[in-house]
Amino acid sequence: MDFLLDPNIAYLILLAGVFLGILAVVTPGTGLFEVGAFFCLALAGYAVYNLPINLWALVVLVASVIPFVLAIRRTRRELFLGLSILGLVIGSIFLFSGNDWKPAVNPILALVSSVLYAGFLWFAIRKTLQAAHARPSHDLAALVGQTGEAKTRIHSEGSVQVAGELWSARSEKPIPNGSPIRVVGREGFVLVVEKNTEN
Repeated sequence: MDFLLDPNIAYLILLAGVFLGILAVVTPGTGLFEVGAFFCLALAGYAVYNLPINLWALVVLVASVIPFVLAIRRTRRELFLGLSILGLVIGSIFLFSGNDWKPAVNPILALVSSVLYAGFLWFAIRKTLQAAHARPSHDLAALVGQTGEAKTRIHSEGSVQVAGELWSARSEKPIPNGSPIRVVGREGFVLVVEKNTEN
């Protein structure tokens, strides 16, 4: 495990662990990102334990989680996401201490990795957060109050044509096939309808 004590290798493993951890937060449930993040961060932790580090860079790295959480939960996501990425990049580059204020990580490796890392995170995380907070393109609540036509006899079950689509429906009173209907509610994907008596 001596190769892990090379600051360049430790830096790349740390970036991979943080990156997989962020993906695990914004796309939960797969288990793949979580396991990958755990192993990468455990290996990076071994390097952090055995190599000299800058404590201030570790604080910056840990503190970068705060704007990331704010980016997930609040508006002005781009500002908080940018602050989080900046903290991650600066904290990880300077985490392993070198001579004088220079990082132990190769500057070219740090520059290339940081630009790719920040660019991908900016694009991928922004798109993921936008998708997670986007209103569904088909708002089922908007169907309530709309009119349509019974395509089968409706009572405990049946089908109606509403907003150009065929829906499962039920009603309190029987409605014959072909009758005009009005949506008065919904239960999941089943529309609750009544016969439309308005002309």
